[in-house]
Amino acid sequence: MKVTNVSRYKGTTYEVEIDESRKLYLHIDIITDFSVRTGMELERDQLRKIVYASNFRRAYQRALFLLDYRDYSAKEMTEKLIKTYKSDTLCSAVLKKLKDNGFIDDERYAERMARKLVETRKFGYRRAEREIMLKGIDKFTAEDALAVYDDRFSENLMELLETKHSRYLTDSSDRKSIEKVKNALVRYGYDFSDINRAVKEYFENSIYEEDD
Repeated sequence: MKVTNVSRYKGTTYEVEIDESRKLYLHIDIITDFSVRTGMELERDQLRKIVYASNFRRAYQRALFLLDYRDYSAKEMTEKLIKTYKSDTLCSAVLKKLKDNGFIDDERYAERMARKLVETRKFGYRRAEREIMLKGIDKFTAEDALAVYDDRFSENLMELLETKHSRYLTDSSDRKSIEKVKNALVRYGYDFSDINRAVKEYFENSIYEEDD
């Protein structure tokens, strides 16, 4: 195979014509790295390496573009790249480089997600762990990220009772309203035992406030 023409296409991209029929669009970095020039002869294996390097560069730059907008877990990024580039080998190599350069870090991702789920969304441990693992984070990493919030979960539970659900907790004998609140808190990821204890404490505090 012979490179019959190399010409600037757009910006830093060049059009490379092979055997006057096939065209490749390569970044200037790929042109330079492989010394691509008009008249050069290409073996099939060499062409394969050039195409791979070009696709690798595109996939890596695409990943960096996505990371400009938000964090991604390793699983999320892999799935995103696979949809476009269809090659497990290529995407695995791109992901490795992203990890090596510190752009993808599941521990950091889990820590940031845990902070948002616990401090902002007020989720209980079970819901927070589930949400983190749904992003492809393993159980042990999720557990480590949530470990620092052991005391915060009980505080959040009481805060939810005192703010979001207080309008349903005006009568300790209104079992229907109380069960509605408990079910909502279970969906938030809190354990029944913790919910029952918090609700009991809530009404006890309410009685003390009335006595005062």
